[in-house]
Amino acid sequence: MSIPDYQTAMLPLLRLAADGKEYRSRDAIECLAQDFALTDEERSEMLPSGTAPLFDNRVGWARTYLKQAGLLTSPKRGVFQITERGKALLAKGPAQINVSTLEQFDEFRAFRERRRDTAAENNAAVPRQAEQESSATQTPEDQLAFAYGRLRSELEFDLLEQVKSVTPVFFERLVIDLLVGMGYGGSRQDAGRAIGKSGDGGIDGIIKEDKLGLDVIYVQAKRWEGTVGRPEIQKFAGALQGQRASKGVFITTSTYSREAVEFANLINTKIILIDGQQLAAMMIDHNVGVSTIGMYELKKIDTDYFEGE
Repeated sequence: MSIPDYQTAMLPLLRLAADGKEYRSRDAIECLAQDFALTDEERSEMLPSGTAPLFDNRVGWARTYLKQAGLLTSPKRGVFQITERGKALLAKGPAQINVSTLEQFDEFRAFRERRRDTAAENNAAVPRQAEQESSATQTPEDQLAFAYGRLRSELEFDLLEQVKSVTPVFFERLVIDLLVGMGYGGSRQDAGRAIGKSGDGGIDGIIKEDKLGLDVIYVQAKRWEGTVGRPEIQKFAGALQGQRASKGVFITTSTYSREAVEFANLINTKIILIDGQQLAAMMIDHNVGVSTIGMYELKKIDTDYFEGE
């Protein structure tokens, strides 16, 4: 048979996990390859970019979509497990699971909305059709932009999940790498001596605003799960006032309440709030914790070259 698409792989993948055990992604790929009776030639077929086997990539996307819909969970890196929601869906005896099936879950709809927003933020004129629609309605550039937005959104999600699992010490080092990568803090060595050493009234560290150190920025880094409320921002603002500081950055892996955002915008002290989604996006933009696996070049005819014909 031909290599199944990622939607076709969804139901077999969820059935594989139906026993409630933890499965490694690599083992699941091997099991599904046997279930689909793929040949060695089909197993070795690569993506056009040459970065990964085509079947492995499609199973990976099936796992991603099931996870975004809350049908699978990842107890640790490279491992997945079925959820109660996943078991409940299987109990209904579905003939297939596809994107339309997953649309019934709020988390999945929110995921797709985030993906579309990411594409739009990158100036991509991406139509808001579902993946099933004919590509005839999209230009090749639209399709590339849509695919990039989808990959970017998923990478941000996975990256944030990874950041939430690191130790507090590693998170401090991550913050250092990001701020230095953005041009703050002078050298990494300077920043490393400052971050995590202050411990003064709600301030986690001090970092130079520029390489000359003409001004400093006070940093608060919180690896939280719950929403950061106004009291925490007030505490940070008070600590800044105690240091006669005018600039601060509050970084969290979580989100901020509306009251916290409003308070930060009202006070005279300049406090920048960076939530988990922004943190992941900045890490990608500045190549912190990510690596490039492939590049595509879009080319057009050089009309200047042919003008002298």
